[in-house]
Amino acid sequence: MQFSPLLWCFFVAYFSFDIASMVRHEKLALENTEDQLEEETGKKGQVRNLILPILVLIIATVSMMIYTGAEALAADGKVFSVLGAFENTVVGTSLVVGGFCSIIISTLLIILDRQVSVPEYARSWIVGIKSMSGAIAILFFAWTINKIVGDMQTGKYLSSLVSGNIPMQFLPVILFVLGAAMAFSTGTSWGTFGIMLPIAAAMAANAAPELLLPCLSAVMAGAVCGDHCSPVSDTTILSSTGAKCNHIDHVTTQLPYAATVATATSIGYIVVGFTYSGLAGFAATAVSLIVIVFAVKKR
Repeated sequence: MQFSPLLWCFFVAYFSFDIASMVRHEKLALENTEDQLEEETGKKGQVRNLILPILVLIIATVSMMIYTGAEALAADGKVFSVLGAFENTVVGTSLVVGGFCSIIISTLLIILDRQVSVPEYARSWIVGIKSMSGAIAILFFAWTINKIVGDMQTGKYLSSLVSGNIPMQFLPVILFVLGAAMAFSTGTSWGTFGIMLPIAAAMAANAAPELLLPCLSAVMAGAVCGDHCSPVSDTTILSSTGAKCNHIDHVTTQLPYAATVATATSIGYIVVGFTYSGLAGFAATAVSLIVIVFAVKKR
């Protein structure tokens, strides 16, 4: 069922499928020509100046995530694994180190090209800091909320709600919904993985081994869905900042699309629970998505 969001992205882009509040925001964006960006000419840029800093940012950040995660695992006396490292990583430190390394590479490339003066370089720093100050503030408060939610054991409480006697046919869809709710409230998909995957695996293995893979899939799909919909998730915050749009506007405009796919996916997981067939689940998801699209279009 994880293919449905990818297909949905192509469908929305190709057919300009605007629903709910996106209709109003899309209309305002098309009518507003004051913020049009003009191409700057007269300076010959280098492709490496774009690619190298991004590559360094990715490599340095991921390397630090694995390093800090490995240190946390070693401190707890656990065996190293990539999944365990990502689960126990220190995201803030990793992002700072990755960003710092990227800045160093960018500065070196600017010095080598000699196309940017010192005053222009200083002004770009000021503009960059101003543009990211809002995202940094939101991330700071979001991580604070996530810490509080973690200390309150919200994830374990939510998972305990479905660990009792429930019909196994509905286990995949329940895990999908619970994973989405947990990730939405905590703003982290990896934390949801760490809590829900062992529980889902144990429940499915003991009661219905045939549903083991669908249950694990449901947890991961729900966690990613909830994470990208959550207003306190770093992925959502950075997406709105990168698009230069209001954060809450980004959250409210993407929710109807995510809810549409999540609804169709939920129906697919219900079918999987009753039929034990992944193909039947894919078919049910596709049919449900088509029906929902036509229903929304008629309105």
